[in-house]
Amino acid sequence: MTGNTRRVPTALAALALGVPEGTIRQWSRRGRITRYGTKRQALYDLSELAALAEEPRATPRG
Repeated sequence: MTGNTRRVPTALAALALGVPEGTIRQWSRRGRITRYGTKRQALYDLSELAALAEEPRATPRG
């Protein structure tokens, strides 16, 4: 890691955003967030997660 980059594992990313771990993995596969790390351990950038948390949430389908 370089500079002020902080990366966290999937469980902490999910906790930070208040979503299930599966949602973090799905967002990564869909390109909504960037996955770092190795094949065995995914890591996510805290600044990217913070920006995502500031986005307005979609209205639930009903």
